[in-house]
Amino acid sequence: MAIPLAYNLRNLVVRKTTTLMTALGIGLTVAVLLSILALVNGLRSTLASSGDPLQIVVLRKGSESEIVSNFLREQYQDLKFKPGIAVGRDGQPLASLEVLTVINLPSIDHPEGVNLSVRGLAPVGIELRPSVRIVSGRWFQPGRREVVVGKSVAARYPDAQIGKQIQFGRGMWDVVGVFDAGQGAQGSEIWGDLNQVSSDLQRLEVLSSALVRATDAVTAKALINDINNDQRLNMNALSEKDYYDAQTVSAAPIEFIGIFVSIVMAIGSSFAAMNTMYAAVARRAREIGTLRVLGFSKGSILFSFFVESVLLAGIGGLLGCLLVLPLNGIQTGIGNTNFSETAFNFHVSPQIMTTGIVFAVILGAVGGLFPARNAATKEILTALREI
Repeated sequence: MAIPLAYNLRNLVVRKTTTLMTALGIGLTVAVLLSILALVNGLRSTLASSGDPLQIVVLRKGSESEIVSNFLREQYQDLKFKPGIAVGRDGQPLASLEVLTVINLPSIDHPEGVNLSVRGLAPVGIELRPSVRIVSGRWFQPGRREVVVGKSVAARYPDAQIGKQIQFGRGMWDVVGVFDAGQGAQGSEIWGDLNQVSSDLQRLEVLSSALVRATDAVTAKALINDINNDQRLNMNALSEKDYYDAQTVSAAPIEFIGIFVSIVMAIGSSFAAMNTMYAAVARRAREIGTLRVLGFSKGSILFSFFVESVLLAGIGGLLGCLLVLPLNGIQTGIGNTNFSETAFNFHVSPQIMTTGIVFAVILGAVGGLFPARNAATKEILTALREI
């Protein structure tokens, strides 16, 4: 015969101070783990939404990012007429030659300055990113020192406001618009005219990369192989999705440290749960003896105390989820492979919260197993004599 669940719930309520303190310790452990998972999940969501599987990033062979890649205009002329590249509304190949550099700009959180990516591109580069749209002001005009900034840049950098000026290259650049890239990483960039930016950077012939669009998924794979095998180009091509996926490596150290800290805290929390349950067994010795007299088996008592520990940890898991919920949607930034900052939001998903509760339950199971076994093995007469 099983001991009713109400018995365990009543004991948790009666020992409310001990229950709350133990649950809070477990909750803090879960909150640390979930905050790290929410950070990594937010970054991955941003980078995943940035890449299009039909679009191909072309870099100099051996380069892992645009900032260290050199791309000659002559090579671009050979590239853009490759078979398999889609054609735009004007009948020209959907291929965009681009230059990328990094500038330092003071932000609200870092007045000393943070690295930001400045991208020079032609109108076809904007056409290749249909999810990007102007939400305030206007697009830059070719041949002028004008830039547009991503929405997240405008929100976090006081100098990146419409009507203000940003200094880089040979002079000052007017901010004339703010664009929205959705959750994409492009929202962390500043865009200007390709020829004007490259001229200011004194990189008229040696640029950074090219972005091309394939006609379909099958053609995209063939086009990547064609570019990679072309000895004349000496270029490395990969899908835009794969390119942005590779940038999640910047979050790996944070994820490792966060999980390591969570494991250390988990060990402490499991001992706390174990001590709580050992104390409960000691205080309720007569109850255990009475339960045995009433006919409850050792297995029922073991299971009851085990369930009580799991319930206690489950409360801690729910508390941890509540503690981390305020982080959901908060914007932050992290360095990427281009030595600049990518802005993204913490994303506390239902899957992450489920992970936290399961993690807490495992802590409760580990911490409650030995005290439950201790309760089950008590002899009836010995338990009834204990005070």
